[in-house]
Amino acid sequence: MASVTLDRDVIDIRFTGWERMWVGRERFALRLAAVRHAAPVDEPIRLARGARRGYTVSGFAKVGVWGIFGGPRQLVAARRGQPGLHLVLDRAAAGGEFDEVVVSDPAASRLAETIGRATRSRP
Repeated sequence: MASVTLDRDVIDIRFTGWERMWVGRERFALRLAAVRHAAPVDEPIRLARGARRGYTVSGFAKVGVWGIFGGPRQLVAARRGQPGLHLVLDRAAAGGEFDEVVVSDPAASRLAETIGRATRSRP
């Protein structure tokens, strides 16, 4: 399962070995300034939509990039039965690659609260 850490003003998402194959990277780091909205979600796999380049086991896991032919471009690493973190990004500020990040993480509620508090306090 991917791990999410927050260090000052950077959100660092690191993917496991098999996830790397489907997301095309070892990690995705973005500045807090690129986050428009952060929310915890009970069923993160339901958020992935559209055409994909990735791995899916219906109802169990989704890993990869969704929305490749239109709609929001999503970086996804989500599993059934695990809470998730949903980040809506300013695509340009996040490097121009993704509009959203959906990732399973046991600490999703705490992370969403911390990220939300940090984004509300910026000028």
